[in-house]
Amino acid sequence: MNTNVLIAFYSRNGSTEALANSAAEGARSQGAEVRLRRAREIVGEEIMAKAPGWRENAERMNKLYEPPSASDAEWADAILFGTPTRFGNISSELKAYVDSLGGLWFQGKLVGKAGSAFTSTSTVHGGNESTIISMYNFMAHLGLIIVPLGYADPGVFAAGTPYGASSVSGQGNAPPTAGDLAVARFQGVRVAHVAKALKAAGDIRTN
Repeated sequence: MNTNVLIAFYSRNGSTEALANSAAEGARSQGAEVRLRRAREIVGEEIMAKAPGWRENAERMNKLYEPPSASDAEWADAILFGTPTRFGNISSELKAYVDSLGGLWFQGKLVGKAGSAFTSTSTVHGGNESTIISMYNFMAHLGLIIVPLGYADPGVFAAGTPYGASSVSGQGNAPPTAGDLAVARFQGVRVAHVAKALKAAGDIRTN
């Protein structure tokens, strides 16, 4: 049975992008078809110019990834949401995409799909866990079956969180470590596995 996985993420400097690609690798290892989609900026050029590299990174990533759409979410059997932390919460760029899913929410089109989340921050204890948990809120409203990591993989004892994969880039924008990427890859494996089981079980909504 074919399983479709959407990875909808926002990344400014590439850390969340790297986690997204590792999660995609994990999902594909389970035979899933994966769509990687990057949410677009919602601020003007003058704001982007204040952060070195923001515009250049956005241009690079926007050439690689299409923006996520409602049709992507409807196509998917599982959705992984990835975002950098913004004061311990989801980025406004990814939230704008989530807010665009109201039509699918109203129709119940996302009910019963698997959902999971990952994040990256620039400081230790900078909100990794709270950011992932904040995404549990809208996943519950959308009717997704939330898939945390727990400690189902030994790598979570050394990197990431039991809620989802994470990384800390520091002020020098260091890329995710090998351990961070391994946890993200396991997250892709786990979500694809759960999504396949949910799809085989059929529609769980009450009539």
